[in-house]
Amino acid sequence: MSALPPSSGAPHAGPAGPGTRLVELEPRHHAEVLELNARDVDKLAPMDEDRLRWIAARATAPLVVEDDDGVLGFCLAVPHGTDFDGRYYAWFGERYASYLYLDRIVVADRARRRGVGTMLYAACEDRARPLGRMLCEVNVVPLNAPSMAFHGSRGYAEVGRIEVGPESDPGSKVVAALAKELGG
Repeated sequence: MSALPPSSGAPHAGPAGPGTRLVELEPRHHAEVLELNARDVDKLAPMDEDRLRWIAARATAPLVVEDDDGVLGFCLAVPHGTDFDGRYYAWFGERYASYLYLDRIVVADRARRRGVGTMLYAACEDRARPLGRMLCEVNVVPLNAPSMAFHGSRGYAEVGRIEVGPESDPGSKVVAALAKELGG
């Protein structure tokens, strides 16, 4: 586990609203996190309880935004140098010596357009700063235009493309590898 500073867990009255809290992922969040992941599994990798625990154990940023009604969003970000087995993590690892890799981020439908994604990205970027950069990927085939626009507005730049479609249809899924240089 990295020695990066933990999240404060203090209530946040930013764009997501009063009573919104950014906290470390805890077992009490697991059911809702898995439900959110399942809802967007077409954009993410599948994840069960064991996989969630495994990733969270390696993550520098296993974060949740919650309010009194439950989980509004979550993210899992893993620093370089772990035994994380993600395909894109390995691709970035061949090119960068130091980074925080955002494996997944999901925002609940009831929290969309309320700043939850921005809260999660800001917290991850803070934790990535000592490592120099934050890395992630976004689908470009099929195109996820809102996500590309969001990342562009936050200063992420495309550093490559990765074809991930099946051998029978190799161009059917392509992701843009994105990086945000943060300085140390």
